[in-house]
Amino acid sequence: MMWRHGDIMIAAVDEIPAGAETKPGTTLAHGEMTGHSHRIEEPGTAEIYERDGRYFVRVLAPEARVVHEEHKPITLPRGDYRFWYQREYTPQAIRRIVD
Repeated sequence: MMWRHGDIMIAAVDEIPAGAETKPGTTLAHGEMTGHSHRIEEPGTAEIYERDGRYFVRVLAPEARVVHEEHKPITLPRGDYRFWYQREYTPQAIRRIVD
């Protein structure tokens, strides 16, 4: 399963890679234009991990909501997910989409 939440993508994964390190907080990504953030609404319902520049979230509660001031919330069921910034591909360049 895959979700788009503004300029980030979230996809279910079988597991978080071994050696991934826990990151503090509940923010998945900061918006560059508005300063708003994509984040887990309720602290303690999920943990964020990083491994080799790739980011993951593990939902510990039965569900966790991803929120952002400019987008509808997404409810993720318990499980492991990878998240990343969406990219824009053109013949001239590869650019990160700005939300």
